[in-house]
Amino acid sequence: MLSLSSLYAQRGVRIAYIDTEYILENVPEYQDATQQLNTKAQQWKNEIEEKLAAIEQKRIDLSNEKALLTNELIEERQEDIDFEENEILDYQQKRFGPNGDLFIQKKQLMQPIQDQIFAAVQDLAEGRKYDFIFDKSSDAVMLFSAKQFDLSEQILRSITRSAKRKQAQSRAEIKAAEEEELIPEINEELEAREKALEEKKAERESAVEKRRQEILAAREAKKKEAEERRQKILEEREKARQTKLDARSQTSSSAKVEESNETTGEETDETKTEDEAKPETETKTQAELIEENRLKKLAEREARIKELEERKQKILEERQKRKDSINAARNNN
Repeated sequence: MLSLSSLYAQRGVRIAYIDTEYILENVPEYQDATQQLNTKAQQWKNEIEEKLAAIEQKRIDLSNEKALLTNELIEERQEDIDFEENEILDYQQKRFGPNGDLFIQKKQLMQPIQDQIFAAVQDLAEGRKYDFIFDKSSDAVMLFSAKQFDLSEQILRSITRSAKRKQAQSRAEIKAAEEEELIPEINEELEAREKALEEKKAERESAVEKRRQEILAAREAKKKEAEERRQKILEEREKARQTKLDARSQTSSSAKVEESNETTGEETDETKTEDEAKPETETKTQAELIEENRLKKLAEREARIKELEERKQKILEERQKRKDSINAARNNN
């Protein structure tokens, strides 16, 4: 016992379980035979109920006719009714009793399947080095059973393969059954571990992607805010510049009007009108030239700003690509 305990302690105890009820529910031959047996049992039950109903009717008839019969006839008919009732009860016991036909046929139906399940369990236990394999549908109380230790599907596949081998007649069917035996059994414990690792990896990648999106969103928000501030500053500068130009234009126009009045002296009303109209025309032309020059400079400045912005965006994209490639390399490692 000590050596056995030491052996278990070194390699760990391997435990699994099966669900016999689940296996039987998925064996077509067993289900067909069970259906036939249930149909036969229902026929027996209907037959017994009909006979009991007939006896009960005889009792009612005897009770109604007692006034017309002698005591001897009453006793004779009562004995016949009791005899028939005992026969029916014996028949019921024969069909549905502890050792009746239904119990025997169920046992005969279950025995081959149970033998197949037992043989498959023995082969699986020896092949996979299991120490204990329990039956979930037996009297043993299992308060909890993890799905990864359930061998019912594997036992069911083994029984199905055996049935196919027995039913195979042609060479193709025999070959298909032999090839199906070569399919490796699914290691559900290993699959569970691999699934857990995949889920953790997916969660980690999702967290990294979420963090990257948050960083990009924050960066875009800062970029947008800086662009709005820059645009606001440009608008304020342009407004101040335009105010200075307007003030300068008004000052130049006033000076020219005064100079023209001093030079001309006294003139007729028509001559004064022409002299006053001339500086206005010259002032308007000069303002248009100043406006064109201003718009040209603004266009050049916007072009330089756009070029700088494109260069900045290109540098940021190259940096992000390098970061993404570094993160991808780390994830792969």
